[in-house]
Amino acid sequence: MTVSYVRRDAVAVVTMNRPEYRNAQNSAMTYALDEAFTRAVDDDEVKVIVLAGAGDHFSAGHDIGSPGRDVDVSFERKAVMWWDHVGREGGDLRFAREMEVYLGMCRRWREIPKPTIAMVQGACVAGGLMLAWVCDLIVAAEDAFFADPVVRMGIPGVEYFAHPWMLGPRAAKEVLFTGDRFSAQRAYEWGMVSRVVPRSELESSTFQLASRISAMPRFGLALAKKAVNQSEDLMGLRAGMDSVFGLHHFAHAHNAEVSSDALAGMDARSMKKASG
Repeated sequence: MTVSYVRRDAVAVVTMNRPEYRNAQNSAMTYALDEAFTRAVDDDEVKVIVLAGAGDHFSAGHDIGSPGRDVDVSFERKAVMWWDHVGREGGDLRFAREMEVYLGMCRRWREIPKPTIAMVQGACVAGGLMLAWVCDLIVAAEDAFFADPVVRMGIPGVEYFAHPWMLGPRAAKEVLFTGDRFSAQRAYEWGMVSRVVPRSELESSTFQLASRISAMPRFGLALAKKAVNQSEDLMGLRAGMDSVFGLHHFAHAHNAEVSSDALAGMDARSMKKASG
């Protein structure tokens, strides 16, 4: 089971459950997350959703090398009206898949009408950032660290390109240009993280916050969330993502032109080593 779901009073807890692979996100996990989020939205007793990662790490990002990697498996499409990627070739394959399971799903989850909180410990890297960024609030343990190292692949950031809005333009450039990790405290200073707490207090602090939010009127929370999201979109978030998604796929195409690998020869091990 790649995702578990439990309800604690008015809080739904959605937990990524591939700890042996640092909760790397394959397509099975993507659709399991979507199913769990949908379940929480449809449950009138749920007021707040917490997204967590089992084990020592929140998420190491996209699955680019585990035995459970499933890029050639067809899944029911829910986020984007487009044809299936299976059986396609070249850019047709990659564009269809990444538009659905990465950009499309993250945009869908950003619009969940209930407040969402990411509870982050350990690694939150690349695709892990996307999962945290779609949440309304991020509570991070002091040992949490963040990075988007995909420029090492010649790619200008992950598919859900929210960096300038989540970090600010200069911090976004530093994170992308270096590929280096940044700490929970640094993320807090940049405004990306809501709270930083000791690892031993991560769960209690997250649920205290969720409980406080759950006391507010459900419809008021939904409208407040929509108001902020709409304001971000008016500041260019959605249009920016669309434009950078094109650059992202141009980078994949360039890699395929100059080598035999659209990821520029990088794999999970080399990416982890390069990021420190």
